Amino acid sequence: MASSARTVEEIFKDYTARRSAILRALTLDVDHLYGLCDPDTENLCLYGHPNESWEVSLPAEEVPAEFPEPALGINFARDGMNRKDWLSLVAVHSDSWLISLAFYLAARLNRNERKRLFTMMNDLPTVFEVVTERKPVKDKPSIESGSKSQGSNKRSSDGTVKSNPKIADADYEDNEDEHGETPCGSCGGNYNADEFLIGWFHGKCVKITPAKAESIKQYKRPSCSMRSGRH
Repeated sequence: MASSARTVEEIFKDYTARRSAILRALTLDVDHLYGLCDPDTENLCLYGHPNESWEVSLPAEEVPAEFPEPALGINFARDGMNRKDWLSLVAVHSDSWLISLAFYLAARLNRNERKRLFTMMNDLPTVFEVVTERKPVKDKPSIESGSKSQGSNKRSSDGTVKSNPKIADADYEDNEDEHGETPCGSCGGNYNADEFLIGWFHGKCVKITPAKAESIKQYKRPSCSMRSGRH
């Protein structure tokens, strides 16, 4: 099972060859594979080799093994499961082994090379997807990524952070809606469009004018101010 693959391209070639071998075992040669996996024998593993051949055999004797080993004892579950389910299980374990072996060989690659290797591998359907005839699901832009791109702040050349105006407008509109539905926290009256508001209060109710409000960095409603003064 030895492999001399060291570059991204070599490791990917090794991965695809072993993957092809296992796919053939689980599809075209499935009856032969099924017959070899006798539950009455010892622990057996399904190997895919770099020359695109496959083999069912005992695991490596040395501990620890030179390379990651496939799932042990795939033959034991053969007669205790539906044939289709058993093949799906072997396929899942085979995917896990193929990926672990590839990244074992990729240990000396740098971050960008490992990322490129994974992308190349991930562009292929998994063994499980092929065996179960599942179509890979296309990626959809997540709500989180969309909100991040919409609401991301931009840093100008002078180092100051500028917020996205779309988000600011949306927040402003939300506040406008909330003010329209929530009564003044002091008098209980509704808000009029031509009235000066500060927080959840009419400016006149808390004795704050627009000019005075400009010098206030953070407005605390009266009850909050009273609590902060207590000890």
